[in-house]
Amino acid sequence: MCLAVPARLIDCRGTKATADLHGNRVEISTMLIPPCKPGDWVLLHAGFAIQTLDEQEAQETWAVIKDLRTTGGKP
Repeated sequence: MCLAVPARLIDCRGTKATADLHGNRVEISTMLIPPCKPGDWVLLHAGFAIQTLDEQEAQETWAVIKDLRTTGGKP
């Protein structure tokens, strides 16, 4: 199973960026999305930003992920 998670960009340098994932900082590639700026939200998969998001979409996605962790995906 593949999973992409929302991340907020802290620093952008060309096609590289530092992203924040709930306090964890990771270096990522932004070569697959339009030019970005610090504060933007992206969908992150395997070290690549694959889509931009607005903050509401990011928070909703984190809520679903949290719910899946809590329930184990069971209804």
